[in-house]
Amino acid sequence: MKCLKPKYYLLLLLSSYSGSLFAQTNSNNPFTAYANQQSELMNKAYLKRDVDGDKKLIANFVAEYHKLNANDKQMYKPYLANAYYNMSCIYSILNNKPKALDYLDSSINRGFNDYNHLQADNDMDNIRNEQRYKQMNTQLRSIYDYLYVLKKAGKYNIADNRKIPEFTYEPATDSSLVALRKKYNLDSIAGSAGEVTRVLNILHWVHSTINHDGQHESGITKINGLEILTVTNKRKIGVSCGELATVLNDCYLALGYKARKIYCFPKDSLNTDYDSHVINVVYLPLKKKWIWVDPTNDACVMNGDGELLSIEEVRASLVNDKPLIVNPDANWNQKETITKDYYLNYYMAKNLYYLYCPLKSEYNYETREKNKTIVYVNLVPLDYFVQKPDMSEKANKDNLTIVKYRTNNPQIFWQTPKIE
Repeated sequence: MKCLKPKYYLLLLLSSYSGSLFAQTNSNNPFTAYANQQSELMNKAYLKRDVDGDKKLIANFVAEYHKLNANDKQMYKPYLANAYYNMSCIYSILNNKPKALDYLDSSINRGFNDYNHLQADNDMDNIRNEQRYKQMNTQLRSIYDYLYVLKKAGKYNIADNRKIPEFTYEPATDSSLVALRKKYNLDSIAGSAGEVTRVLNILHWVHSTINHDGQHESGITKINGLEILTVTNKRKIGVSCGELATVLNDCYLALGYKARKIYCFPKDSLNTDYDSHVINVVYLPLKKKWIWVDPTNDACVMNGDGELLSIEEVRASLVNDKPLIVNPDANWNQKETITKDYYLNYYMAKNLYYLYCPLKSEYNYETREKNKTIVYVNLVPLDYFVQKPDMSEKANKDNLTIVKYRTNNPQIFWQTPKIE
């Protein structure tokens, strides 16, 4: 197979599945046009196996790159990784193994992270048996083979008895939730069928009502369903996966369902992966279980028998190689189909490493305000590199206090809510 094309590879490096599947560079920055142009020229040089031409293009790009400020250097570093990767491909094809290995090493040092692509790229066949290649490949796998990393981190500790406050859920009688329910006719949207149909109807409605935009800040400061729905409709903008999850969570609460907003994060041992995802769980009283609902991608997940699964069950299935199914109509902004292989085996395998959620599932809970305390609970696997402190507390100048608890015990994190 050919090396990745510049634009495609760049998107993978900056992957944010919750934003057109991907985040992108700043289109308003003049360096973006230059970088894209140079990448296309470098790719043409790769296709021609033009070593000298590619080296000159890289040298010119590096010279301009070093004129950037620190933030822009970080943003455009993937272009360098792509350029060096293509040079490694050329030298490997030409059987110049030392140069191929040098450039592959340079690419990895500048952020190349697509372990799966490297395994499948036959341009690299001439260097696969080299010891340096094997060492780099092993290093890359330990960080960027996300399913492999998740399987290694699969263990929790149900004996962990660190004290965590009880999770709570705002009742549907809250005045703001009542207003949300009435304004958007949520009862009509949910319908009168069974609980599964009702919660999925609300998922589909939120997904189709609000577009997702993982590339720009919405500017919305009040984190609640009414505010987000009002602003997105008025300004015709998309919002982050977290804001979509807030709307869905408030809609479920307004209808009397227990629901939570779940932040899903990678291990990120190098502290370089700024991408994460936010989804929801909603408790089905009749089935006596939580289920996975993702408003960004209009997605739920099932086992091989078609039974809806929780986040805990999906994570365990990935670790243990159990069959999983994503609903066939899952999509991003009605533009891109969501596939199980990418969504679960790659993207969510990466972002199910550790989880956290607000202790209180209630309207406007996460809005940052003076003299307010917001509490989160983290569920971390045993090999995560941050296990302590058990509880941390940090306040800013406005006396906004963020409290974080940690646990290794999934039974505490996924405790069954009390049903009145």
